[in-house]
Amino acid sequence: MNVMPQITARLPEELVREIDEAAVRLKRSRAQVVRQAIEYYLDDLEDLKLGLDRLQDPAEPVLDWADVRRELLDQD
Repeated sequence: MNVMPQITARLPEELVREIDEAAVRLKRSRAQVVRQAIEYYLDDLEDLKLGLDRLQDPAEPVLDWADVRRELLDQD
């Protein structure tokens, strides 16, 4: 069995209630809900970082929304 490190965090009671409610709805343990939420958060952070890096890269083309919209709507 793979033993994972354990962490401890203090959370507001309302947040713990929401986690517990999600765990019941998803038929998962509190730990599984927290672990998955952290994984999703870290994935989103990485996506955000990549997006910001691309916005700051002068080699990446910048598209004008009005031009893109017009081009998409004019297609048959």
